[in-house]
Amino acid sequence: MRPFLVMEILQRAGEMERDGKSVIHLEVGEPDFPSPEAVKMSAEEAIRKNLTGYTHSRGLPELREAISEYYDEKYGVDIPESRIIVTNGTSPALFMILSVILKKGDRVLMCNPYYPCYPNAVEFCGGIPKYVYGEEENGFRMELRDDNFEVLMINSPSNPSGAVLSERELEEIAERAEGKFIISDEIYHGISYERECHSILEFTDDAFVIDGFSKRYSMTGWRIGYIIAPEEYARKLEILHQNFFISANSISQYAALTAIREGEEFRRMMVREFRRRRDFLFKRLNEIGLRVRKIPEGAFYMLANVSEFSDDSLKFSYELLQKTGVAVTPGVDFGDATKNHIRISYANSLERIEEAMERIESFLLNLPYS
Repeated sequence: MRPFLVMEILQRAGEMERDGKSVIHLEVGEPDFPSPEAVKMSAEEAIRKNLTGYTHSRGLPELREAISEYYDEKYGVDIPESRIIVTNGTSPALFMILSVILKKGDRVLMCNPYYPCYPNAVEFCGGIPKYVYGEEENGFRMELRDDNFEVLMINSPSNPSGAVLSERELEEIAERAEGKFIISDEIYHGISYERECHSILEFTDDAFVIDGFSKRYSMTGWRIGYIIAPEEYARKLEILHQNFFISANSISQYAALTAIREGEEFRRMMVREFRRRRDFLFKRLNEIGLRVRKIPEGAFYMLANVSEFSDDSLKFSYELLQKTGVAVTPGVDFGDATKNHIRISYANSLERIEEAMERIESFLLNLPYS
């Protein structure tokens, strides 16, 4: 299994900080806002009330009902709570789904660039990753040009590109993938700018959705997510969850219940700030020669082309970190479509992003080949 390069960079940056060096983190994929106060208070209350035991393997009934209500209000789809399995984050959710549906040698089609853990998880479960390449001029969005697959994996808004699939694009995907498995990673839903996010469940019931609370409610460390599965697979996933995890963390489930009921104002505040940072970063990166062709429509990442300065994004990222203290993720982590790019996370304060841009500009001006 290949290493997760963003974590390698993060660990090296941490070593530098422990040595007393100033590091600006633009590599890590988590919001920089504290979890909402109401969420933290509900966790404290759960502890005081001794609500610390196992829950139903599918999750707290009231949390599953709240998720069902959310999908009805947000997307206009009727999802019975029997199709929902609450998990310890979305990574276990993906492994569970792949374990249930994959046969050895099944082809899993995904966009390149992709979230680095996707192909690793597919291979671990016996599948074969297959790629459709996004184009830089189109913001690396997924265009389904290949029908030779057993499983289709989509991610909108996308990590690393920030591309958001439109209602029409998702409808076409559902039609072309009819009779095949679809896994839709919707963890960045709720963080979009020019267009609303649509769920694949608006266009088909025969899809697996993975989502959670990490991104839109800034709850990464709480490790709480969920699966929405076709009815005929819900019981199989429940049995798998019983055997490997028993249940999701009880305290995090109570916190998630508060987030989904009371977190909308917090989410809107966070998105407004992300948009302000995104607009600044898009303009500034292009000014200093790190080309970004299309402004991201969602999530909190930007892919910048470094090919005018380097043909090795991994080497470029480590040199940048070592010489400037700015941590970014090498694009090669997300596939060969972005081997000449770096991914910059704008989940940091605008002031720190401004300082990072100054450091990067100075670094570029002092390169021997600039």
